[in-house]
Amino acid sequence: MPKKILSGIVISDKPNKTITVLVERKYQHPILKKTIKVKKKYNAHDENNKYKNGDKVFIIESKPFSKNKRFEVKENAK
Repeated sequence: MPKKILSGIVISDKPNKTITVLVERKYQHPILKKTIKVKKKYNAHDENNKYKNGDKVFIIESKPFSKNKRFEVKENAK
């Protein structure tokens, strides 16, 4: 099964080697046909503390780094 790749914006970089990424997705409600926006936060591993608040990044699914960290930063999204 392929690994998930998500894009989002860094909203927190306070913990060491960890960033919090806000991922927003849109989908259409199956009955009402209304477009709905859903936001979700993911903790991602940032080995070099390279990314700061407001950066757009791609995160990729990986092995668990801790209780809540299941993603790592792949690259900077331009």
